[in-house]
Amino acid sequence: MSTLTRSDIIEMLRQHVQAGCTDVLAHEPVNQFAALPPQMPDAPTAAGHVNDTPPHAVAETQTPLAKPVTPAAPPMAEEDAVAAATALAAKAETLDDLQSAMADFDGCALKATAKNLVFSDGQRRAKIMIVGEAPGGDEDRQGKPFVGRAGQLLDQMLASIGLSRDENVYITNVVPWRPPGNRTPSLDEIALCKPFITRHIELIQPDILLLFGNISNKTLLGTATGITKLRGRWQSYENCGASIKALPLLHPAYVLRRPETKVDMWADLCALKQDLLDA
Repeated sequence: MSTLTRSDIIEMLRQHVQAGCTDVLAHEPVNQFAALPPQMPDAPTAAGHVNDTPPHAVAETQTPLAKPVTPAAPPMAEEDAVAAATALAAKAETLDDLQSAMADFDGCALKATAKNLVFSDGQRRAKIMIVGEAPGGDEDRQGKPFVGRAGQLLDQMLASIGLSRDENVYITNVVPWRPPGNRTPSLDEIALCKPFITRHIELIQPDILLLFGNISNKTLLGTATGITKLRGRWQSYENCGASIKALPLLHPAYVLRRPETKVDMWADLCALKQDLLDA
């Protein structure tokens, strides 16, 4: 290790961050004092005598042991958790109600490992609603969607056709809690979060949905078609008799990984702009 330079160490740390090794993951704190090793015999002093300090004097200088950890309540069964999420979402009459309901919901294990609930960003009265997949590390830390590198690219893409989260766009995700290590959310996790995103769309009532990535399209459109085949082709989001125009788009994070797809993204953005001009 002594041969590593400062730049070498920074690069190693960067690799850990990119790999998602940024969190200490555990559902409950661990009591490291619960099982202490056997007490060792008193060590001889410098003069060769056994330490004869009174036991009560030693006890007064030691840190008291932590209290035993209370076992966590058993996790909710998936069917019960989905039912609870559906009931909570249905009761939400406003976006603030929905945000509070999601913050109180304990049926999704992702909540236990995430730093923040990532609810939304942008203008609540916007007629264009963006739905992404799940938060990453930057989003988890700041509690807002699309604020990392992919979010910066998203802002640039929106600006190229006259759109902005500060003026006329509202942004959220299908899953509001960051999966550990930025892994893809499981089907169970998506199912638990679907009632919330469905109600989210009902409350915003957008004219256009922009669905970024596979998860948002498959979840909301009920399709098995991959995003690379679906992108740029107008779809219809149907829910409770409502029909909303939806445009599947490549996720900005995917575009960052595959720069050659920028031409596809630009073509889809131009189609979106033309649709807005024709409206």
